[in-house]
Amino acid sequence: MGDVWLRSISNSLIRAESVTEIASTRGSLHEEQGFALKVIVQGKGHVLIDDSDLQGSLSDRLEYARHLEDALLLAIDEAKIAVASVVVSFEPESQRWSMAAAPELAGGLTNRVEASL
Repeated sequence: MGDVWLRSISNSLIRAESVTEIASTRGSLHEEQGFALKVIVQGKGHVLIDDSDLQGSLSDRLEYARHLEDALLLAIDEAKIAVASVVVSFEPESQRWSMAAAPELAGGLTNRVEASL
């Protein structure tokens, strides 16, 4: 089985097995909108989702964020059974977690570099 990695909004990769906590917070400066979902590794937070546009009451937004936390846990569990290393990332357009095999991502990058040369 390969490793499971989580992609942050800054495009860094976090090893899923190192995560000690998943937390959701009000992520916007405005009380009426937004939330952030982050993972904690060695006491440091890594933001996976920063949605400053979601409107509604704070409890509604945090409930939605908890739904995404549960979906993240399911995606991590599913990715753990893969043979190759997998990167789990959030797709804002579909509001879902997606998985891609790390070798596929690296192969796509190699193809892009070769095409630009």
